[in-house]
Formats: sequence, C-alpha cells, structure tokens
Amino acid sequence: MIGVAGCGRMGGPMLDALRDGGTQATGFDVVDKGVGHITTNVMGFAPRLDTLFSVVRDAAQTDALLFDAQNLITTAPGLTRIFICSTLSPRYVRDLRARIPDHIALIDAPMSGAQIAARDRTLSFMLGGAQADIDDAIPLLALMGKHFHHMGPFGSGMQAKVLNNLLAASHTAMTRLVLDWADAAGLETDRLLALIETSSGQNWLASGFETIEFAKHGHAPDNSIGILVKDVAAALDAAPDGADLSLPQSVQKSILALTPRA
Repeated sequence: MIGVAGCGRMGGPMLDALRDGGTQATGFDVVDKGVGHITTNVMGFAPRLDTLFSVVRDAAQTDALLFDAQNLITTAPGLTRIFICSTLSPRYVRDLRARIPDHIALIDAPMSGAQIAARDRTLSFMLGGAQADIDDAIPLLALMGKHFHHMGPFGSGMQAKVLNNLLAASHTAMTRLVLDWADAAGLETDRLLALIETSSGQNWLASGFETIEFAKHGHAPDNSIGILVKDVAAALDAAPDGADLSLPQSVQKSILALTPRA
C-alpha cells in the first residue's frame, strides 16, 4: 500500500492525485480530515504500508512519524521505500540514512509549485537518491507532478530545494515591498504586475500573484508564510562554512514582518 503522511495543503492534493491515478493510496494525519481514506489511527495505516510519502511540516514531525509517536520504522514492517517530501534541513535529511534500515530505499523528493500545482498535478520534484530508485519512482511521481530533477545522491534534492526556496523567499519579500511602494505611489497593482511579467523583475510570486494561495498573506506560524520562514532556516543550516549569512537573514526578517495585503 502507498501511504501519504501529512494530508494538508500539499499532501492532501498529492494523495488525491495518487488515488485518481489508480493506486491503492491512503492517508494519515494527526488531525481528523473527515475523509474516509485519511485516518488518524496509525495502526490502521502502518501494517499494510510499503511506500511512504512523508509530507509533514518539519523535522520534529518527521521524527515523530518515523521513530517516535507513530514510529513507522517499527509499526510498518513491510515498508520498503520512503519519499521525504517535506522541506527540511539537508543536514537532517542526510543523517536519516544512518537512522533507517538499509533495506528501505530513501529518496528525498521535496516539491515546488505551491498548492495550485499540487491540485493541478504539475509539481516540480527535486530528487536525491540512487539512479535505480529514481527510475522506479518516476511513474509514481508523474501522477502528481510534471518536472523531475535528479540532483544527485540522497540529500541532494533537499539541498537544491532549500536553495530554490531561499530565492522564493527573497522574491516574496521584495515583490510585496514593491507592491506596497507602488500603492503609495498611486500605481495600479494589476498594471504593475503585467509590466513585471514582461520585464526584468519577473518572478514566480509576481507571475502567480492571483493564484498562489499565500501571495497576500501576512506571517503566521502555522501558514505558508511561516513555512517559508522555516525553509530559509533550513537553507541557513546548510550554508557553507564561513558564508555571509546577512542577506538570507534579512530576507527571513522581512518575511517575518509581512502583514496581510488586501
């Protein structure tokens, strides 16, 4: 059985895509979603599990899922493959290999595109793992995504993801600042966004400002802007020794200071 753990804004649509693709997929979440194929009972989830997509929020929830509260490494004896889809510190992800039995294939498979891409089944996956494991995984990933980038051995996909998200965070911070300054100058938002789309300031957030679910949100610990703050922290944790951290730290502070935009 294929299982998706963490059936929120990303994991929920991913589970739907797997099921619509004809797989025998089921979900697990600690919060009752009121959906029959998503359970809060780990013992109703674990015993038949052979492939796991972990889409939980952070390292603490990953530890709970794999080793502690849910302890799938023990409670899912048939588990042979794990996809780590959460955005986590690459250092933490690489260390998972020593903590998980060798017979379980590990693939880091963080994704990009936000909730709209998860719903449209057009996610971009950044993959780390053995070539044979990646080749076997692509047909399954293709039910959920459109772009597949094998970055290298296990951990490489996560390293690429946190660097990508560091750029996404900077785009978010600067696009919101530019729009606020445009308001003060009396420029119309729609006209400015159309200009940016065809000019040197083009970026993902500006291009998807009306469709990306968090584009107008302020910071809150449990929303997507809060997750972006966490993702910058993951990039900082994997920064090269001696790197100048001032710019990414400034981006993180700017994201923390965001307020909702009407």
